[in-house]
Amino acid sequence: MPPLLDIRNLTVTFDTAAGPFKAVDGIDMSVSAREGLAIVGESGSGETGAMLAVMGLLPNTATVTADKMDFDGQDLRALSDRERRQIIGRKITMIFQEPMASLNPCYTVGFQIEEVLRHILGMSAREARKRAVELFQAVGIPEPEQRLHSYPHQMSGGQCQRVMIAIAIASNPKLLIADEPTTALDVTIQKQILDLLVDLQEKHGMALIIITHDMGVVAETADRVVVQYQGKKMEEADVLSLFETPRNPYTRALLSALPEHATGGRLSTVSDFMAAQAAENRGEGA
Repeated sequence: MPPLLDIRNLTVTFDTAAGPFKAVDGIDMSVSAREGLAIVGESGSGETGAMLAVMGLLPNTATVTADKMDFDGQDLRALSDRERRQIIGRKITMIFQEPMASLNPCYTVGFQIEEVLRHILGMSAREARKRAVELFQAVGIPEPEQRLHSYPHQMSGGQCQRVMIAIAIASNPKLLIADEPTTALDVTIQKQILDLLVDLQEKHGMALIIITHDMGVVAETADRVVVQYQGKKMEEADVLSLFETPRNPYTRALLSALPEHATGGRLSTVSDFMAAQAAENRGEGA
């Protein structure tokens, strides 16, 4: 069976005052139906940029090229804006990093989810209200009928993230992209959100892509991992292989930074990676 999302040689370049900046540099990536894929790396590694390119949400200053960008058998590069809108927001949805920034503070959360249901799925006002209650129940928001009348500032960070998840799954997407879905949440709420995402993935048969800096999140949610650094893919492996036998020095540096490994040796691992990168830049690498 072919992958649900299949990307080959994806490059994202931004025009800047200092000249072109390549944020994503020749990435290959795929995810199959029902699979969990984690994209991991430090800030600036191009994980979010790659997914925003798939969603078509990059600004006009960005130039996106790819040898292949297929979703469910369709070439995303060849679609018109109207055809793309039939996929983005319906079959591919995204949870953004900051729920409080993603939700409009001027409208109730009920209005915002019902707007999606009415305009994207064509529901009537009555149907949208009923479905909104069901979605709030599905993501574990207590007293959903009352909560529909709340504004984002009246809800906790964890509840706002659940609202964002409810909006993202409203159309029963085939692929859900979660960009740092547990940022700024306390540890207990992080665990609840991750468990919710995995449960929804299994229940609805979605493919799930999680962008994260946290290797603990990788272990919790993913079947397979892509490690990125400075816009390039460093390594790709199934979760067990990555944790047991990481091949790339950068991956080993990330794993050595975990608290349980913080007993010495981490700086030497990072130094090994930096030395290897310097050698590659000088053309000395294999």
